[in-house]
Amino acid sequence: MLTRYPIGLVATAIALFIAVARLIHIFKLIKAGSKATGRTTSFARRAKVELEEVGGQRRLFQWTVPGFAHAITFWGFAVLILTIIEAYGDLFQKNFAIPGIGHAAFVGFIEDFSACAVLVALIIFSVIRLSADPRRKERASRFYGSHTKTAWVTLGMIALVIITLFVYRAAQTNTGDFPYGWWAFASHGLAKALHSLGMGANRTIETVFVDLNIVVIMSFLVLVVYSKHLHIFMAPLNVAFTRQPSRLGALDKTPAIDLETMDEDTIFGAGRIDHFTWKQLLDIVTCTECGRCQSQCPAWNTGKALSPKLVIMDLRNELFKKEHKALVPYVIADDVLWACTTCGACVEECPVDIEHVDAIVDMRRYEVLNKSRFPSEAALMLRNVENRGDPWGLGAAKRLEWTEGLDFEVPVIDGEIGDDVEYLFWVGCAGALDERARKTTQSVARLLHRAGVSFAVLGPAETCTGDPVRRLGNEYLFQMQAQQNIETLQSAKVKKVVASCPHCFNSLSKEYPSLGGNFEVIHHSQLLARLVAENKLYPGHLAAKVAYHDPCYLGRHNQVYGPPRSVIESLPGVDSIEMGRCRERSFCCGAGGARMWLEEHQGKRINLERTDEALGTGADVVSTACPYCLIMLDDAVKERGRAEDVKVLDVAQLLERSMEPAPGN
Repeated sequence: MLTRYPIGLVATAIALFIAVARLIHIFKLIKAGSKATGRTTSFARRAKVELEEVGGQRRLFQWTVPGFAHAITFWGFAVLILTIIEAYGDLFQKNFAIPGIGHAAFVGFIEDFSACAVLVALIIFSVIRLSADPRRKERASRFYGSHTKTAWVTLGMIALVIITLFVYRAAQTNTGDFPYGWWAFASHGLAKALHSLGMGANRTIETVFVDLNIVVIMSFLVLVVYSKHLHIFMAPLNVAFTRQPSRLGALDKTPAIDLETMDEDTIFGAGRIDHFTWKQLLDIVTCTECGRCQSQCPAWNTGKALSPKLVIMDLRNELFKKEHKALVPYVIADDVLWACTTCGACVEECPVDIEHVDAIVDMRRYEVLNKSRFPSEAALMLRNVENRGDPWGLGAAKRLEWTEGLDFEVPVIDGEIGDDVEYLFWVGCAGALDERARKTTQSVARLLHRAGVSFAVLGPAETCTGDPVRRLGNEYLFQMQAQQNIETLQSAKVKKVVASCPHCFNSLSKEYPSLGGNFEVIHHSQLLARLVAENKLYPGHLAAKVAYHDPCYLGRHNQVYGPPRSVIESLPGVDSIEMGRCRERSFCCGAGGARMWLEEHQGKRINLERTDEALGTGADVVSTACPYCLIMLDDAVKERGRAEDVKVLDVAQLLERSMEPAPGN
């Protein structure tokens, strides 16, 4: 007979046939997606990210205990590939050893150690799942909505792989065919328990359990390709093709919009599953259902219907169906689609680099541009931006009113920017038109003036960057706004821009380049931090307990965490406090994704949730670096009846208040 144990080979052949057929089917589904650009550039950077995120499990370690358990399992099975080779070798030769290393003591030790470590990891996983059981914790569990039964089956099968491995190695030790000495401590330890059974029984046990080991491994392979554990194969690919250098900031695509070539069949965004790009379809099949995104989502955490995890799972279910239907509202409900603030918490948290925000915005694009369907309260904002150049509809004539309280003249660009002007100050719609945000704008202007920084503004020539309309899904209106602004800036020969609003900052620096607008853009907190460091501004004493709120579009989307804190920490007398959810895990204020102009009909208001956290620190000042965050937090502080003892201030206002008194502040 060619082999000792033909059962193992038959099981392998059947499992491989099923698994390969399934993978071919999945790759055909992915390949049917539309083109995704920029996914193969920067090979060196992608290789580095692959090593860090897949090999090093870096993103998993954002959650220490689960990350440790997952890393042990991943690295453990990387080592245990050697035992799989040995198991198949044993099918042909009873005393098989891997050529070159098959008798090395350290190999036997690391195999047994890795197998034991995986068992420990399985115990940790079990405790985590029991403690966060969605049947008990419901929505508070990150596993709510996940396939928990399949997860338990998977843990059981991994345990069986290790148990059958140890049993056949122990029996093999007693028959004298085991290639490793006592350094394979677990195998030899178990061998003692089996030794009394005798040589014949141990040979039978070896035969049965080497077959069982291979059967379990092959069964696990089939389970993997038919379950959420497909990520074992897909995650390395998804990480390799992730957007570089960042998955956040700009949206992943800027569709070409040409009125001359558009017709009624032109599709914007995604209205059906096959409208997504191949990378988005790869995202969908890669989801691990770990629920990390769900646990950080501001909508889900305030009782809304939106869970980024469930969005991906619902899209995956649709992908695997034979007949496809319209995504909204049949696959993704309306209240799910429009609840997203595009804060990026889901993307930041995802260990396998899924880009949830882009998929949601693509579905919004289709609804807005192809179906003219969007929340009714957004209509006024869209008309205002289109007709008046700002979401409030106040018009260009109001854009310089904020300068009226200043004791110096703010230059307004007429033609080209002067050679003696270093920065164009991009004020933004909120900074120019909202009474509360205007105070920040005035503080920034006064501080720049004191530091001797020359700047000018566009005044009535400035118009909305288009951020809210783009995140709502109106790509056409965004590009109209962007092209108008780019033309204005280029005709004025502007090179350097300082922006006060993170949304404007993100649009100007990250999104305008795809439309031909390339400018050096800095946020006011970055500039102020630099001016303080260069001793061009001298902070004074300020007795205050300050809790800083990271704006999503400054922090997660653009990785600006240090400069605002640097400004606050430079103020003598200030006690700077961090909220529990800060920096990369900052909780959204609720204004992004055009939600500033939409009503919250479900659950608790997001700005109240964030403000309650800020108030819980005991701070007497809640600080931020975004006009929209300032407005949302200030509204919530007033609603909580704390306006008298808690102030909401921009970091620029804090810095100025620490210095000598300034008019109007």
